[in-house]
Amino acid sequence: MKYILKILIVCFLLITSSFTLGDTYRFIPNTSFKAGEYFEYKVKYGILPVGEATVEVSPQIYSVNNRACYRINVFGRTTGITDLFHIRNTYRSYLDTAAILPQKFLMSLQENSYKKDQVILFDHFANSALREQNNEKKSFNLPNNIHDVVSGYYFLRTLDYSKMRIGETISSPMFFDDEIYYMKVKYNGKGTVKTRFGKINVLKLTPILPQNEMFKGEDAIKIWVSDDGNRVPIRIELEFPIGSASMEIKGYKNTRYDFNWR
Repeated sequence: MKYILKILIVCFLLITSSFTLGDTYRFIPNTSFKAGEYFEYKVKYGILPVGEATVEVSPQIYSVNNRACYRINVFGRTTGITDLFHIRNTYRSYLDTAAILPQKFLMSLQENSYKKDQVILFDHFANSALREQNNEKKSFNLPNNIHDVVSGYYFLRTLDYSKMRIGETISSPMFFDDEIYYMKVKYNGKGTVKTRFGKINVLKLTPILPQNEMFKGEDAIKIWVSDDGNRVPIRIELEFPIGSASMEIKGYKNTRYDFNWR
């Protein structure tokens, strides 16, 4: 039970970190999000509330590696009876406003007495990264246009889904926890999701999972993204061999466009 929130947040980030294109330091037009944007999500295991998460873009623009960057925080915590496990996890990315690539990534995990703090500085010209953790520094060679687990979520929101075919798969490299992952996500068309704000049109995405014992089947993780200019994850569902978990939007402010709830 104590791992449900962590799995959901990491899946939220990993699933939506699976997109890249091109072979140079790119320019990606962004018409979907802006500085000051804020979202809240509730996390459930079955019908039991187990946690909450916030995703926030700072109102201020920062300079990292002499590049203008959004500072994005993703914070997850246990709530209610599950707060006995006392999970407080923060993932922070400094996202290049022009290239929609990470210039710097920070991760701070607190789970009861366990703590982990990590800082990664990216060099996209050299396709490398310097990771610092517990006063230890380590360098990594990376593929071109690589994402961290936060930056890929925002790049996802810049894609034009009207040009995608149902069943089309998109993939890219992503660097997380000293490993390079090649994530793949399949576009499954459009649908409708009911929320506390009303119904909303969505785009349906499914990650392609390798065979594993953690999830139930190859379509065990599903994500629904608003089919509008915002392109925001509205709901995520995970199916385990025993039980299921979900993550659903419960609050927001300062979005670039109004949602079309009905």
